[in-house]
Parts: sequence; C-alpha cells; structure tokens
Amino acid sequence: MRKDKVLLVEDDSTLSYIIEDALQREGFEVSTAQNGEVGLRLFEEIYPDIVVADVMMPKMDGFEMVKFIRMKSPHTPVLFLTARTALDDVVHGFEIGGNDYIRKPFQIAELVVRIKALLRRMSATVENSVLTVADCRLDFAAQKLVVDGNSRELSHIEAVIFDELFHHPNEVVEARTLMYRIWQNDDYNNLNRLHGFIYKLRKYLSSSTLDILNIRGIGYKLSNKD
Repeated sequence: MRKDKVLLVEDDSTLSYIIEDALQREGFEVSTAQNGEVGLRLFEEIYPDIVVADVMMPKMDGFEMVKFIRMKSPHTPVLFLTARTALDDVVHGFEIGGNDYIRKPFQIAELVVRIKALLRRMSATVENSVLTVADCRLDFAAQKLVVDGNSRELSHIEAVIFDELFHHPNEVVEARTLMYRIWQNDDYNNLNRLHGFIYKLRKYLSSSTLDILNIRGIGYKLSNKD
C-alpha cells in the first residue's frame, strides 16, 4: 500500500526528529529539510502529498518557500508551524496558500490529527477538481490525461502546463506565466524548453478535437481544431 509522503521543513533538528519519528510511526513516508531553499528542492524531487513547514527559518522562510510551491502545485496541502501569534501573520499564511497552521508549542498528537484531516479534505477536493474540456479529461493530482477514453501518464511539468491550459480553455495563457509556475522565472533560456514541452503535448492531443495554438510572441491557447 502506498504511503502518503510528507515533506517536513523545520530548522530545529530536535523538533524535526520528534515529528519525523511520530509521523513514521503513523505510517507516513517523511522527507526532511532544514530551510526553505532545501525544502523547495526536495519538493521538486519527491512531489509530496502534504508539506509541513516552519515559518521562521534561515536562508528562505516558510512563507517564501510556499509562494514558490504554489506556482508549481496549487493543490498540495500546506500546514504551517509557527511561533508567531500576530493575527496578521496567520492571515498572511492563508493568503499565500497555506491550508492550516498550528502554534508552537503543540502536542504531536494534534499535529498528526491535523495532517490526516488535511489529507482527507484535499483528497475530496482533488477528486472533484478533475478538469474536462471537449473529449479530454485531466487529473492533475494523478498526473494523468485521458483523450477519447485513452489514458496517458504525464510528467509533473506536463501536468502543470495542461493544468494552466485546461483552466483557461479558448484563452491565451502567457508563456511567462507557465515559466514562472514551472521554473519560478521567465528566463529567455527556458523558452525553448517550454516550446519542447508544448510540442510533446500537442502530440498527446493528436487524436483529440483539441489543439494547442502558438500565439506568437505571447503564449498558447487550448482550442478546438479548425
């Protein structure tokens, strides 16, 4: 049976060990990082089911890390661990994409309960957020595209591109929007990489009534074939 993957980002090594041990005992697969920069790299490697992140960390704090994570993955649940008590900090955490928070010090049992509740809630949300356009269905969480009844597994980047296009059918999605979500920048050097992915995705739609149009100098549009 597949274990839910937790990315734990906490700079207090003692607290990190205690949380990691407790979650492993509950059947979770846990990966740990000591700051936001390492946490972001790990996120891109393992694509966890949930992120548990401290707010105050060196190099890159939890808020900044989650801003970047949300560009890549709008659905992955995030739970903040915070010693801050100001309402503005709590509100800011939710505004940038956090789903829940727990104030330090806390009971490990409460943290485990909150993680499980978030995973259940987000699982139900994702099940209802499968996108269908014409004869295509995109399951972003499962990274799967179904075209006219035929299923295809997608890489994470392929799923991210389709997710943007499926959310905006018949609308132009700017290339820079896609590059920021995938690579956190709109560096010109990434433009050719993006073109390469689009070329592959158009092949995936070869049997569909849909196509991805290149809007020169701007971006791309998911539209019906002429």
